[in-house]
Amino acid sequence: MFGVDFSEMMVIAVVGLIVLGPEKLPKLARTLGALMGRMQRYVNDVKADINREIELDELKNMHATVKNAAQSFESSVRDTVSSFKSQADEINAAVTGAADSALATTMAENDMAAAQSDADLAALIATEQARALAPPPEPSDADIAAEIAAAQMQAPAPVQQAA
Repeated sequence: MFGVDFSEMMVIAVVGLIVLGPEKLPKLARTLGALMGRMQRYVNDVKADINREIELDELKNMHATVKNAAQSFESSVRDTVSSFKSQADEINAAVTGAADSALATTMAENDMAAAQSDADLAALIATEQARALAPPPEPSDADIAAEIAAAQMQAPAPVQQAA
């Protein structure tokens, strides 16, 4: 323990026996044994405390590493989620835009058809009004002759009276 051989310890024990005598040597040995035991327990406690501190530092480092890994994972998940959300928003905007565009096109086509129908109706009304307001055309001589001929054909033949 202290670099003392067995032979050196025997020499110390013989000198202690001579100096202290056989009556005080056992008490001294018990006292020294108790002190050595206390000293070993104290040294062991200090070693255990140092080991606990080392383990605590290692746990703190491990905790920091795990925390950083969790934060990086969380940030990557948030980035992925925000990427998915932006893509979903783009798709929704495209779908909404396409639907709005199709609706606008349909509405424009309906408006154009309604405008054409209104224009056709207005032209028809204008034509009828023009006919109503225009004086009737004067019949030509050929028309008059044709009417007379038609009337004669429809008229019954005169019946001859018997005398």
